[in-house]
Amino acid sequence: MAKNLVIVESPAKWKTIEKFLWSDYKVVASMWHIRDLPEKELWVDIEKDFAPKYQVSKDKKKTVDSLKELASRSNEVWIATDEDREWEAIGWHLCSVLDLDPTKVKRIVFHEITKKAIEESIKTPRNVDINLVDAQQARRILDRLVWYKVSPVLWKKIRKWLSAWRVQSVAVKMIVEREREIQEFKPKESWKIQANLEHNNFAFKTILEKIWWKSKVFNSKEDVEKLLLTLLPSLDNLVKTKDKNWNEIYTANTKLEFVLNDTVKKDSKRSPGAPFTTSTLQQEASRKYWYWVKQTMMIAQKLYEWVDLWWGQRQWLITYMRTDSVNLSTFAKSAAKEVIEKLYWKDYHHERSYKTKQASAQEAHEAIRPVDISKTPDSLSWILDSQELKLYELIWKRTVASQMSDALIEVTTMDFSPTINSNSNWITKWEVIKFDWFMKLYIEWNDDEWDEEEVSKLPKLNIWDKVDSTSIVSSQTFSRPPARYTEASLVKKMEWEWIGRPSTYAPTISTIIDRGYIEKFEKKYLKPTDIAFTTTDFLAKYFEKMMDYKFTSLVEEDFDKVANGEEKYQSMLSRFWEWTLKKDLEHAWENAEKVIEMVWKPCPNCGKDLIYRFSKTGKFIGCSGWPECNYIEREAWADNNLEALKQKYEWKPCPDWIEWTIVVKTGRFGPFLASSLYPEVKWIGKIKSEKDEILEEIVKEKWLLIDEETWEELVIKNSKRWPFLAAKKYPEVKIAKNIPKEVWDELNKRMNKEEEVVEEN
Repeated sequence: MAKNLVIVESPAKWKTIEKFLWSDYKVVASMWHIRDLPEKELWVDIEKDFAPKYQVSKDKKKTVDSLKELASRSNEVWIATDEDREWEAIGWHLCSVLDLDPTKVKRIVFHEITKKAIEESIKTPRNVDINLVDAQQARRILDRLVWYKVSPVLWKKIRKWLSAWRVQSVAVKMIVEREREIQEFKPKESWKIQANLEHNNFAFKTILEKIWWKSKVFNSKEDVEKLLLTLLPSLDNLVKTKDKNWNEIYTANTKLEFVLNDTVKKDSKRSPGAPFTTSTLQQEASRKYWYWVKQTMMIAQKLYEWVDLWWGQRQWLITYMRTDSVNLSTFAKSAAKEVIEKLYWKDYHHERSYKTKQASAQEAHEAIRPVDISKTPDSLSWILDSQELKLYELIWKRTVASQMSDALIEVTTMDFSPTINSNSNWITKWEVIKFDWFMKLYIEWNDDEWDEEEVSKLPKLNIWDKVDSTSIVSSQTFSRPPARYTEASLVKKMEWEWIGRPSTYAPTISTIIDRGYIEKFEKKYLKPTDIAFTTTDFLAKYFEKMMDYKFTSLVEEDFDKVANGEEKYQSMLSRFWEWTLKKDLEHAWENAEKVIEMVWKPCPNCGKDLIYRFSKTGKFIGCSGWPECNYIEREAWADNNLEALKQKYEWKPCPDWIEWTIVVKTGRFGPFLASSLYPEVKWIGKIKSEKDEILEEIVKEKWLLIDEETWEELVIKNSKRWPFLAAKKYPEVKIAKNIPKEVWDELNKRMNKEEEVVEEN
C-alpha cells in the first residue's frame, strides 16, 4: 500500500496526477461532495449558534467506506481539491469523515494540471484553511435559512412549490425591473439630417450637428421642414419613403455646394482587454457564440480537467476556470511573448500586467489561460469537438492579445457648411486602423448592436475646398427601450452590483430558468414569467432588505470578512437572522394577505368569482370556490401547445408495453408522456427538446445504435455532463461509449441552420 494518499474531488484528474507523482503516492477521487445538509428539513440549529447537521449522502457511503480504509492504511493523507471556498469545504468534510485534523493534514492546490505544478504543490503544502471553510458554511447556512424560512410564506400567500433564494430572487428582480422598463417605455421622436456628398468619384456622408455652433436636436417633422426651407427653394420635390421599421424618410435630390471649414486628424490608442475571468469568459462566449453560461462552464470544465487524445493519452488545456483574477504568471507572459514573436514580429509584443477592479478579488490566482500557450487552436482542431475548439480559441486569443501592442486608430473629423447657409455645421467622422497590432488577432465584442452602415473612404480635401451634394436625406427615428437581458448582460449586471461570485453565476441563471421564473425569448433574451412578477413584488414588499442590491452585495462582503478571518461566521449569521430575516418573517406571516388576482367575471359553473391561479405549468384561470368547484379555463396558447404535443406523440406504441399506445398527460411539472394504461403500466417518458431530437436523428442516420462487437442495441443516455451511448439495460449490461465527434459537429451545423431559419422568419 502507498505511504501517501492524495484525495482529489474529480475522477477525471486522478490518473494523470498519479502519473506525475512518485510510486509511493496513490491518488483517489471523492466524487465531489461527500456530505451536505439533507433536503426536506432545515438541519440548522438556530438556537445553538447556527450549528449545521451534515449527513453523508446515500450514494457516497461506499465511497466514504473505501476512503476510510485507504486512509487507515496510509502514513499521510493529502487533500488536493480545487482552490476556492467550495472545494476547501469539500476538503474539510473529508477530514471530518476520515477523522483527520484539518489543522494538521497536508493541503495542496494547483491552478493547472501539469507535472511541474503538481510537484511544486507537493513541495509547499499548507493546512485546510478554516476561514475559507467557514465562509462557505456561512453562505450555505444563510441560503438555507432564506430557502427554508421564506419559501413557506410564498406557499401560503401565493401558491405552493415556489422558492425564495438570496441571490436567485435578486437576479429575477433585475429581469423583472428591466421588463417593466420596457413595458413603461415611451419612445421619443428625433430626426437626423444627412447630406450625401461626392468629390472626385468618392461618395461619403455628412450629418448636421450644430447651428450657430450649438448642438441642434430635431424632435419633429416641423423642425426639419424649417431647416430644409433654409436650404431648398421649396419642399415640393421631397420624396417620401419609409424604412423597414416604418419610420419616415424624406429625400431631396438636389445639388448644394458645401465648404470644408476645418479638418482634424487625431490618433487614438485602443488597448486589448485583460485575460478572462469567469464572468468575462461567460459574457464573451455568450456574445460571440450564444453559449449559455452553464454550457460555457461545462465546456471549460472539460478543457480544464482533461481532453482524451486518440491514442489514449490526456491533455489538460486551460487553467482553473473559476477565478476573479486577471493576473498572468511570469511563465505565461514569457510563453505569450514567444508565440507573438513567432507568429508576427517583435514589435507586436508589449508585456502587460492587469489588476482587477474588485477589491475582494483573489490576486494570488491566475486568470483563465491555456496551460501551454504554444498549443495554437489549429494544432488542436483534430482533437477537440467544435464547441471545445471555439472556447479554447477564445481563451487562447484573449490571453495572447493581452500581451500585444496597442492598436493605433486615426480619427478624421471634417466640418462642412453649405454655402447657402453657412451658420450650420455638418460633421463627417471616419476611423481607419493605422496599425492593427493586437486587433490583428482579437477584437472584443460588447453588448451593443453593430453599426450596419458602411463607412466609405474619404477623399483628400484641403480647407475651403468645395464639394457638391447629390441629395439631402431626413430620416425619422424613435428611441428604443432598453434591451432585455441576455445571459451575458445579466452576468455583467450581477458582477457590477457585486451580487454572487464567479462560481455562482451559472447555477443562478440555470435555477431561475428551471424553476419557471424566467424563460428564453427568441432563444437568447431572458423574459420573466407571470409568477416572477407576482413573487418579486411580494418579496420586495415584505423582505425589502433581502431584495436590495446593496444589501445583497454587503452580504458578499461579510462572507469575505469571514474568509479573511476578520469575523466569525456565527456572529455574521446571528446579525442577519436577528436584524433582518426574523423580523421580516414575523411581519410577513402576520400582515401579508393572500395574493389574489381577480378576473372580474363569474364562474359559469357556480357563479363565484374567477381568479388567476398558478401551477407548475404557468398561469391559468380558476374558480375561487375551489376545491368545491373545479372549473378551470386554460389560456389558448396552452391548449394549442398541448394539442401540438398530442399530434406529435400520441398513438405511437408504448416502449414498455407495445400493445398499448403513448398518451400526453399534464402534471405538476408540465406535460409528460405516459402509457395509455397509466398508472397500471408505470412507463413515463420525458418530452424531448429540439436539440435532443436532432441528436437522436443523427445517431440513427450514422447507424450507431448497435454495438459492433456484441450486437447489443444502444440508446442515448444522459449523464450529469454529456449524453452518451449505452446498452438499454445499462448499467446492468456494462456497454457504454462516447458519441463520436462527427455527430456533435453535425448537430452544431443543424442547430445553427435552425437558428438562421428562425432569424429569417
